[in-house]
Amino acid sequence: MIGNLLGPEFAEMIQRRDFDALRETLLHFPAADIAEILCDLPSGDAAVLLRLLPRRLAAETFGHLPAKNQENTLNDIAPDDRTALFQELPAAAVKKLLSLLNPSERDIAIRLLGYPKNSIGRRMTPEYVSIKRNWTVAETFSHLRTQQDKRDSVSQLYVVDDKGHLLDFVRLRNLAVATPETPVSTLLEHKNFSLRAAADQETAIAAFKKYGLTMLPVVDSDNILVGVLTADDVLDVAEAETTEDIQKLGGVEALDGPYLKIGVFDMLRKRVPWLAVLFIGEMFTSTAMGYFEKEIERAAVLAIFLPLILSSGGNSGSQATTLIIRSMALGDVALRDWWRVFCKELFTGFLLGCSLAAIGVVRILTWQFLGIKDYGSKHAMLALTVGGSLVGVVLWGSLIGSMLPLLLRRLKLDPAVCSAPFVATFVDVTGIIIYFTIAYFLLLPHI
Repeated sequence: MIGNLLGPEFAEMIQRRDFDALRETLLHFPAADIAEILCDLPSGDAAVLLRLLPRRLAAETFGHLPAKNQENTLNDIAPDDRTALFQELPAAAVKKLLSLLNPSERDIAIRLLGYPKNSIGRRMTPEYVSIKRNWTVAETFSHLRTQQDKRDSVSQLYVVDDKGHLLDFVRLRNLAVATPETPVSTLLEHKNFSLRAAADQETAIAAFKKYGLTMLPVVDSDNILVGVLTADDVLDVAEAETTEDIQKLGGVEALDGPYLKIGVFDMLRKRVPWLAVLFIGEMFTSTAMGYFEKEIERAAVLAIFLPLILSSGGNSGSQATTLIIRSMALGDVALRDWWRVFCKELFTGFLLGCSLAAIGVVRILTWQFLGIKDYGSKHAMLALTVGGSLVGVVLWGSLIGSMLPLLLRRLKLDPAVCSAPFVATFVDVTGIIIYFTIAYFLLLPHI
């Protein structure tokens, strides 16, 4: 058996709960071999190892387990991890697997799956401890002894009324140092932090950052406590969302799994649409160039500096796009800040353009003076044209790059689709118009 071949070190890692090393070891095996390893373990350990794997790999591994092992593992795995596993499986498979759960676990699974996809309700676990404010510390600990199956989520105990409405919470460490007769009401934190079960899971990231807690209660629309969300679940969300945004910024549709696990044809399907859109966009660049064909014939030297100017505008736009999208994700920039962003980029883009323009002008004049390149008798006007174009194109790129993400958010679209390649393509087309328009008025009249 594969599990035996791994030797005593693997068993030792399980015993000391070295999850990082376990995850790293398992990732070197295909799903079928991992399933064989899990079959050699108690169902509790198999459930723990299964939750260490990436979702896609966990779902594939689970599919290789024999029916009996699937049943035992499903009933032992944490409800939130089980829900995450179900999300990766076809509906028919989920329906079949639900029948393997015992009645209480089946009720929990169905309730969690009833929440919208990518909602906090899908991520939360119902394994929390609720108490009453009129209890004493002694009564609270007596209740805790009956909740041994929830020992992983007792760092915070949630105070509810008779109807289950969330009122407050108490920290276990404060209960531990209080006398047995102390009323729970004197230990309340007087902070009613909570998340909405139907809210998008991304909102949980900002909430954990804001409140600095390791666990937050989840309530329904009537403020009834229905579960808790832990920090490790939010870290998974943050990793997934950040990965998706970075991939979209590169002009790629978000991948459904690790890079090496994606097939060639799936990779093509993810990348071709964006490349096609960008290619069509660049065709407008050729059209714009053709429109200024006569101007290029009159001053062929203009074509030398075209790539320099366009790339500068695209780079400034990409910078602005990346900064704004990340700031929006962190909550530093909102739609209402659009005017402040516009003014900031207007000023910043102008100064950036002036900086690059100075370098460009000095370069042209220096090359002319040293005889490295002869730009003709109108080299001064050429330098002024290139400098002015750099100011205009860089400024325009900064404004477009900063405003497009905000516009997409206003239209209820994902700002990450405003990728750097898309901005660069758009700035290329408009940059040609800016460049040759300035040349038409400054340089061409003197030729």
